[in-house]
Amino acid sequence: MYHRHSPKGWDLRYRPVSDSAETRGKRTLVPEVRSPTVRRRELGALLRALRNQQGLTVEQAAEQLLCSPSKVSRMETGNGIATPRDIRDLCALYGVTTEADRDRMLLLAREGKQTGWWQDYDLPYSTYVGLEAEATAISDFQSSVVPGLLQTADYARAGHEGAMPRLSPREIERRIEAKLTRQSLLTQPDPPAFQAVLDEAVLHRAVGGSRVMDAQLARLTEAACLPHVTIQVIPFAFGAHPGVESNFNILEMPAPTPGVVFVEGLVGSVYLETAKDLSRYRDVFERLQTIALSPKDTISVISKIRAESGKLRAAPGDLPVPCGR
Repeated sequence: MYHRHSPKGWDLRYRPVSDSAETRGKRTLVPEVRSPTVRRRELGALLRALRNQQGLTVEQAAEQLLCSPSKVSRMETGNGIATPRDIRDLCALYGVTTEADRDRMLLLAREGKQTGWWQDYDLPYSTYVGLEAEATAISDFQSSVVPGLLQTADYARAGHEGAMPRLSPREIERRIEAKLTRQSLLTQPDPPAFQAVLDEAVLHRAVGGSRVMDAQLARLTEAACLPHVTIQVIPFAFGAHPGVESNFNILEMPAPTPGVVFVEGLVGSVYLETAKDLSRYRDVFERLQTIALSPKDTISVISKIRAESGKLRAAPGDLPVPCGR
C-alpha cells in the first residue's frame, strides 16, 4: 500500500500512477505538490544572487550574520533549511525592503521545510527524486540499464537482487514501490518532456531472464507512444561514442531554479550545477541524439530483438510500429 501525504498548506489534488501491468487493478494516488527540494534550491539561487549583488563573499556574509560560512553555503545550495529569523536577517543584510519580496522568500523557506512523499522511503537518491518531481524536461542517457522511469517492477526487482550490497527483500519491495510511484510523472497532467538515449547493450542485457526482459522491452514500446516521451538507441555498429562509459540525467527546472546534471556512479553520485557543466552535458546529449537511431527505427529494433528472442512469432518485418513514430 502506498502512502498519501498532505501536509498543511499543500495542494491536495492527487494524480494516478500509470496503469501498467504491475499496478493494474490497484491504482495508486500520489499528491501533486510543490517539491520542497526545488523550493530550497530556488530560495538558494535567490540568496546567492542577492549576495553577489551586494558584492559580498560567503565569508563576509557569514560574519555579518554571526554564523558559519558553511551555513550560508548550505542555504545557497539548497542543502540547508532557512528559518524565518534567517530570512529576516538575510533581507536586512541584502537590502530586501519590499513586503512582496520578503513574503516570497518566507514562503519558499516554509515550503522547503515540508516533507516530500519520497522521504518516507529513505532513498539514497532522495535529492534526485525531489528535483525530478518538478522538472520541466528530463534528458536521460543510459549505457547499461533501462531508465528508472521506464522500468517494470520485475526488471527493477532483478536489478536490485543483483546489486551490492544486497538489500533485504522488504527493502527491495519498498524501492520498487517508490520507483513505480515516481513513474506517475509520465502520465500526470502537463508532464515533463522525457528524452532517453540508450546504448544498444541495454536492450540485450537479459536482466531477470528472457520473460522479464521481453515485458520490459514491451514497456519501452508502450512508453514511446506517449507524445512527450522520446526513446532512441545507439546501435552497436556505431562503435565508440561520447557516453560509452557514462550514465547521466539532465534535469531542466522551472525558472528561476537552475538545471542540474545527475551523474550516477558505483561508489556515489554527483550533482553538477555550474553553467559550464550544464552546457557540456547538454552538448553531449545532443550529440548522442544525433548519432542514435530515430524513435521509429528504435521501436523497429526493439521489435526485432523481441522476435528473435522467441517471444513474438511474427517475422521482424511484419511487426507493427504502434504509434507510428
